[in-house]
Amino acid sequence: MSILSVFHPASPELPNKVLTHHDDIAATLAEQGVHFAHAEHGLRVRPGTARDEVLDACRGYLDQLMTAHGCKAFVLLNRDGEDPAQVDVRDEHVHDSDEVFAVVSGRAQVGLRLAGGVYSVLCEKGDQLLVPAGTRRWVELGDTPFCLAVRVFGSEQGVEPRFTGDLTARAFPGIDEL
Repeated sequence: MSILSVFHPASPELPNKVLTHHDDIAATLAEQGVHFAHAEHGLRVRPGTARDEVLDACRGYLDQLMTAHGCKAFVLLNRDGEDPAQVDVRDEHVHDSDEVFAVVSGRAQVGLRLAGGVYSVLCEKGDQLLVPAGTRRWVELGDTPFCLAVRVFGSEQGVEPRFTGDLTARAFPGIDEL
């Protein structure tokens, strides 16, 4: 189940609002310029699957996402268990282009700083989140990550995260705590 929790930055331990219906989540995020949608994509690919196999299985879906959003680059977030060699996406960062975060399987929690609040979106299979360029964000995968997501960007340069150095994102409940 997808869940949106909205926090005041001064009270990271207690959300002001919790929503579980896709339409309510989409409407609340749209007020802040973020697009949320849920659509079944029919893909059956397990997190941790080899990159080439993922690309073979997801090529049509990836092409559709990139075409629909005019994107030029993509990255896979593909974790089944901890991988210390990968960048810690839990650290707050921004991208210089719009990002579509689309969950193929598993789940991830995306934190967003919007209009003086923190919006935490638990995304599951079929969820798509369009995050505008420059939005402060982080991705929480929990203690035992299990997520395969396609992240598409408007430009090659927009793929690289710029970390803000603000550690307060870690004060908000993670995916294992909600």
